[in-house]
Amino acid sequence: MTSRALRTLTVLTAAAALCVTTSTAYAAYAAQDTGRRASPRIVTDWARAWNGTEPQALGALFTADGTYTDEAVGITFHGREEIAGWKARADALIDNVHVTVRATRLDGDRITVRSVYSGHLKGAPKPFAVPMTTLLDLDENHCRIASDQDHYSLATVLTQSGLPADWTPPTT
Repeated sequence: MTSRALRTLTVLTAAAALCVTTSTAYAAYAAQDTGRRASPRIVTDWARAWNGTEPQALGALFTADGTYTDEAVGITFHGREEIAGWKARADALIDNVHVTVRATRLDGDRITVRSVYSGHLKGAPKPFAVPMTTLLDLDENHCRIASDQDHYSLATVLTQSGLPADWTPPTT
């Protein structure tokens, strides 16, 4: 065999070995990563509850002592009843309140949800649609939400809605 033929054979063998290694590594990564990006049922149920009209459906997703924190407004609710009450208040204040899930990431007992939070504040000239990140901490069985922290920009909600920065919702 000539040195040129031997060199070609060596390069082809090395390329084939690299392809197999890369394919195996990618397959292992893809298999590992698939479960982390899939939207768990609790996220689907959470979005459905926000998009629905039954406040109790949201509260029912939480543990009995679960907490819900709206970081933009700076308020935390404890227990299913208070959480359902917050959903009822949101429905009374915002027409067509809607959460559109864009991506999820599961890491142990925590799910990070990237979504779009939208609606139309009653009395505002325009609707809003803002990015939101939610951190859901699950119970040990991953069946219920122990903690929900919603992060979005209230200033952006108000700006998009055509409201002044110092606007506060009417008291009911």
